[in-house]
Formats: sequence, structure tokens, C-alpha cells
Amino acid sequence: MSNNEKKRIPDAPVPAAAPGNLLSSVAPPSQLPNFVMSSPAPVPVAVVPQLPPQLAATLAPAPPASEPIAPTSVPIAPAPIPAVPAMQSDSPERFCPAIPPSKGEPMLSIRSPEDSQTTQSPDSMSDSMSDVDKLGDIMPGSGIFTWVKGAVSSGGILQRVAEKAKNSVDSMITTLDPQMKEYLNSGGDVNVVVASDKDVKISPVREAFQIVFGKATVTGYEAQSDVTAAQPVGYAAAYAAAKQRIAHIRSAYTEVHNNIPIVAIEGFLHEAVADRWYAIDLLVLSQPSLGIELQLQSQGCPVPAAAVAAARANTPEHYAHIQTGFSVTVPSVMADSLQVPHTQWHEASTGVSRRELLLLAVRSLAGSYKKLLAVSAAEI
Repeated sequence: MSNNEKKRIPDAPVPAAAPGNLLSSVAPPSQLPNFVMSSPAPVPVAVVPQLPPQLAATLAPAPPASEPIAPTSVPIAPAPIPAVPAMQSDSPERFCPAIPPSKGEPMLSIRSPEDSQTTQSPDSMSDSMSDVDKLGDIMPGSGIFTWVKGAVSSGGILQRVAEKAKNSVDSMITTLDPQMKEYLNSGGDVNVVVASDKDVKISPVREAFQIVFGKATVTGYEAQSDVTAAQPVGYAAAYAAAKQRIAHIRSAYTEVHNNIPIVAIEGFLHEAVADRWYAIDLLVLSQPSLGIELQLQSQGCPVPAAAVAAARANTPEHYAHIQTGFSVTVPSVMADSLQVPHTQWHEASTGVSRRELLLLAVRSLAGSYKKLLAVSAAEI
């Protein structure tokens, strides 16, 4: 038997194909021979240094003249490589590129033994100075200390986050219970008295001062005016009625001293042109201790001339204050005409409530009062 027949790998028996199945007729793959041969290890070849031609000519022996010189190659054994002793595991020093050689050494130069007491490393200086400002002075170029210093300072990010969280909580509370707003914003250094016990006047004053000052305590006291008509006509009559209400508060309530500002609101009729009437509210703020008195008018609400004529017709001829106005108020006449409560006739007539008109006016009044307080504080 020849060598080829010996090396031949017998084929695997082919199973009988099942009828109707094409894949079963395909024989399994046979094992292929492996022709990959392991390459021998490379033999190191020594590099023979070359001598200068003049020196090589003098040292080489002269060949005989009759026979040619055949080049021969002499194998040179590789030079032995000196064995490097293994590093002992108990060596006192090791090299690690992750640890700089200057770790633990002071970064400040030591000039003299006397100055060595004041030389400190950054770690010790950070421990001794816990204040953020001092850390910022030690490392002025460090971003982290600059960020922390700006975050905790006045108006920093931490303060803004705290204020935003507080406002969110307050907004949620006032949404669930709107009456909690006056309690959340009450307090502070501002204490205001309103010369009325009606919520339509107290509520806008409280909200306006709390918007302007942040926190303010607003209280209402009952105050009546008997020097003018029930429905004042003209600015002079309204101003006299407001001053009467303020004087009544200061005389009747001893706890309201001259250092507490009093706000009086008085509605009156104003005839801009012939038969063009407007209902306007006059606001007067008085604080005698600082010599402050502010006067401001709200936006006017148009009143039909027929309503004014009805109020004049229902006023007796011998009314004591007929010179200052009418005995019948315009809100009562408008309420009967519009079939609404007398406190809602502004909204029923124009779509804007009296409280909204008063809120804008009182905000202007509170802003002017705040500026006067700042000027008085600067003068003191």
C-alpha cells in the first residue's frame, strides 16, 4: 500500500436519504488536514563590528598567490546577557508613578529656622481655616472655592434655591387655602392701620403692602365721618371725610400712636364735564411722627347721569350736609338698578371690581411710602 493510501482519511458513511428531504442527502463535512507548521525559533545573530579598511588590511594574513580565497562564514556565539537580580519584595523603596516624590513635603519654601514655625502645608492651612472666604484667599484660582463662595454669599445660588422652595410651598398653601396668605406674609417691621372695618378696603391694603414690603401687618378699625355727606361730591369733601376718619382712629384707640401709619379710603363723585360722572376713591396715608401725608386717587369708574340724578332727588332739601354731597349713596342706587349687592356694582358695570381698582392704587401708595421711609432713614 502506498503512502498516499495510508494518509487518506476514510469518508464518513453517508446515511440513506429520506424520501422528500433534500438536506438529509447532503453528507457531513470531512475533517481537513492541518498544514500549519510551527516556525522554528529565530537564532540570534551577533553583529560583528567592522574595522577600518587600513587596519583590516594590516591585520589580515596575506593569502597564497596560487589559490583563490573562498569566503567563509564563522558563526559567532551570542554574547551572554547578564542576569538581572529580581527585586526583593521587602525592598524599603518602590517606584510608583501615581505617587509624586514630593507628596507630604511643604509647598512653601523654608527660609530660616525662625520662619519655619510659620511655614505650613496646604493641608494644615485648610484645616486651620474653615471659613470659605479664607479658603478662597488661599487658592484664588480654584474653581471649587470660588463656586462655594458665590453659592453661600448674599444672592447666591443656595439662597435663590431656598427662596424658590419657600415661595413654592407658600404658593401651594395659599392655593389650598387663600386665607392663609395674610398669615404667611404678616409680621415684619411694617404695621399699618386701615380706617375701616370693611374687608373690601382692608384686603387690598394688606395685599399691596405685603407685595411692596414683603411682610406687613395690616389691621382695620371702625371709623365714621360725620362732617360730610354720606355720598361726598368733589375732592374737597372726600379729603375732609378721610381726615375725619384718621382723627377718629387716633383719638379712640390709644394703641394706635403717631408712629403707626393710617390709611383712609373715601369714595366720592367727580363731574369731569357736564353730566359726565365718575366714582373715584381717595386714599390718604398719614404718619405724624415722620411728617408724612400721601394722597392718591384710584381709577375712575363711570356712573350714569341718571343714577346721580336719582341720588340727588332722594336727598332731602334740609339735609345737614347737602353742601358736601347727597344723603343717598351711588352704590345703593346702582345696586338697585343692576340687581347686585352694593359692593359688586363696579364689576357688574365695567367688569373690574372695586377691590382690583383699590389694589393698584394702594400699591402705588405703598411704593411712595417706602421711598419716603428710605429718605427719612438716610437723613437720620
